[in-house]
Amino acid sequence: MKKVVVLTGAGISAESGLKTFRDSDGLWEGYNIQDVATPEAWEWNPVLVQNFYNERRKSVLEAKPNAAHYALAKLEEQYDVTIITQNIDDLHERAGSTNVIHLHGVITRSQSSIDPRLTYPINGWEIKMGELCELGSQLRAHVVWFGEDVPMIAPAATICADAEVFMLIGTSLAVYPAAGLIRYVAKNVPKFIIDPKIPDVGTGGNIIKVQEKATVGVPAVVEQLLSL
Repeated sequence: MKKVVVLTGAGISAESGLKTFRDSDGLWEGYNIQDVATPEAWEWNPVLVQNFYNERRKSVLEAKPNAAHYALAKLEEQYDVTIITQNIDDLHERAGSTNVIHLHGVITRSQSSIDPRLTYPINGWEIKMGELCELGSQLRAHVVWFGEDVPMIAPAATICADAEVFMLIGTSLAVYPAAGLIRYVAKNVPKFIIDPKIPDVGTGGNIIKVQEKATVGVPAVVEQLLSL
């Protein structure tokens, strides 16, 4: 089967009702990013940070996958699909996609405060202060904060280099290193860019621009690919 690599961003989740900080000039649900999404914030006020991600997790669990998520899952019927997502929700998995790489972690898991490789499932929507990892450190959301390493970026780059079809959905390509992944895709590979505001992807060849929101553009592209 042909290898399809999909890079998704906030736009696909926004249609399921999940807001991102880029919606409002660096604020995420009314919070300054520096106060809730950095290692320094955790050091200064871990209770505030923990509560912030508990509330975001609750929102994620209440949200439902949309038509774009389900269309990408359907694509697996005829293609070898890998989804690389910048999103911290689990909507791709809940829609049925089986091969999802989370560049920035996934909020429905917890992790050790001292070793990010130690991650755990969460029972319900809340991580409580006093819940510890096996090394004795406080559990926190399994989310990559600003200033932290992005351990999955190297595997993602390798996957992009092997793509035979590439799709970019709902991302402004403003957050690095994720924004640089499209550069690893071979020039001759068809690249579908799906977004109401098409980002600047350079002058490389074989770009198909679909200026639509994800719930409209993704099902249309998937039907096109399934009919080939």
